Amino acid sequence: MMNLYLLRHAIAAPRGVSCYALDSKRPLTSDGAKKMRRVAKGMLALDLSFDYILSSPYVRAHQTAEIVVEVFKAKEKLKLTKHLTPSGNPEALLRELHSLPKPADRVLLVGHEPYLSRLISQLFTGQPDHAVTMKKAGLCLLTAESLREDRCATLEWLLTPRQLALMR
Repeated sequence: MMNLYLLRHAIAAPRGVSCYALDSKRPLTSDGAKKMRRVAKGMLALDLSFDYILSSPYVRAHQTAEIVVEVFKAKEKLKLTKHLTPSGNPEALLRELHSLPKPADRVLLVGHEPYLSRLISQLFTGQPDHAVTMKKAGLCLLTAESLREDRCATLEWLLTPRQLALMR
């Protein structure tokens, strides 16, 4: 059984700020980083663990993943992948997940909206366009016997950052 955790990046600098001309360079705000630390501690309080942590290389997602890595003391588990960028390819992401060395039963994916919602919808319903709302720093758990591009997963839970922060 695979546990696939999907985490949306925390609060980032707004789009269009001149010092971050490229969307991929927008960092977390100081408030976003602080809230993400509380969320990560809530994740730890839930007794979660990860065999791998895959993150979009975009700065805000990578910083979010780094906070999780720090709280979980899991530096060696982090891997960046272009397949979690906003324009990432879900098919290629699934191939990458299948190619991870074993064990790969508990994987955290750190990425962006609307990509993560579409991925949840695809794996849960077989269609990418069903409405799922992922708050910034929200976390979802899908379980699946085998991941494929069709309906293959069960939505176990979808938690807001506030709910996660209360777990600490």
